[in-house]
Amino acid sequence: MNGTTRFARWAATLALALAASALAASAHAAPDTIRIGVASAGGGDPVTFGGSPGGVARSNNWLEDEFKASGIKVEWLFFKGAGPAVNEALSNKQIDFAYQGDLPQIVGRSNGLKTKLLMVSGARNNLYLVTPPKSDIASVKDLKGRNVSIFRGTNGHLVAINVLAEAGLAERDVKGVNLDAGSAQAALVSNGVDAAFGGYEWFKVRDSGLAKVVYSTQGKNPALTRQASLLVRSEFEQANPAEVQRVVDVFVRAAHWSSEEKNRDELFRIWARSGTPVASWAAEFDQQPLAVRNSPLVDEFIVARYKAVVADALKLKLIRREVTVDDWFDTRYLKAALKKQGLENYWTAFDAKGQAKTGQSVAAK
Repeated sequence: MNGTTRFARWAATLALALAASALAASAHAAPDTIRIGVASAGGGDPVTFGGSPGGVARSNNWLEDEFKASGIKVEWLFFKGAGPAVNEALSNKQIDFAYQGDLPQIVGRSNGLKTKLLMVSGARNNLYLVTPPKSDIASVKDLKGRNVSIFRGTNGHLVAINVLAEAGLAERDVKGVNLDAGSAQAALVSNGVDAAFGGYEWFKVRDSGLAKVVYSTQGKNPALTRQASLLVRSEFEQANPAEVQRVVDVFVRAAHWSSEEKNRDELFRIWARSGTPVASWAAEFDQQPLAVRNSPLVDEFIVARYKAVVADALKLKLIRREVTVDDWFDTRYLKAALKKQGLENYWTAFDAKGQAKTGQSVAAK
């Protein structure tokens, strides 16, 4: 073999190697944009949300700051249609991460959405039953035969059904009206419905003298609370593990800041940028440790709640088939973030019934 032939073959081999390297680099290139869908219409300018550590990261631009040097843009998308609308966006690959409640997450999984649940971001959210101020409805039992707003498909839907069941009523015993939060408020104020189930957004209406709270899950069975968490599309996670880790790192940082009692007043002021007053957050979190509500841990309580939601959704035919939960949680990124930030023993882990495990305190350490 002469020198010219050897050089030609070497050049060809080198070209193939360079092409393969370029292809591999392209396949694993960081995304230009990271898109986060939030199951809320949000509020404020710029639009943000409250009730979750994620709202702190959003308001403080922590994710934007994290990815700025990498040239990666962060987009937050807010959905008035809440969890069901977020599922549609996930299905159409319009978002990469999703912040939403347990029931719509499970509905999405049952419909074939390929996601991974990374961490909790807003645990033990309360549910309230409200009526017009002069209503004769005094308890959940009084709802029989009444027009009641229930936002179907959201994480409040299933809790509302369980609250009705505790009072001896089934969903069919009330005249359910499917309304989003804003529409429900307008309907109640105009006497278009007799009562409504909802969350902290009702305190603003109550404090304006336009509604009264006749029932609250606050301080009752933890099983009657709603859980919210951060999901990622499986395809995005597989292609961009480094970026997923950085997102989780920021959410854990926000969870830690939001769990510190010294930050309570400032936390509520940040969340108030969404349009929900400080007084509403104070009412929602009254006598509840921030470290319990803002813990990112996927503990036995969270796993048990998701399994219970699956069972209830099946029974009520909100989903058509059984879905697994254990292989859905991917806590590798959470564990790495906790270790990196020295927070491995900061939050309390709870058992399946929502009680602090033996030897642990519910106070932040």
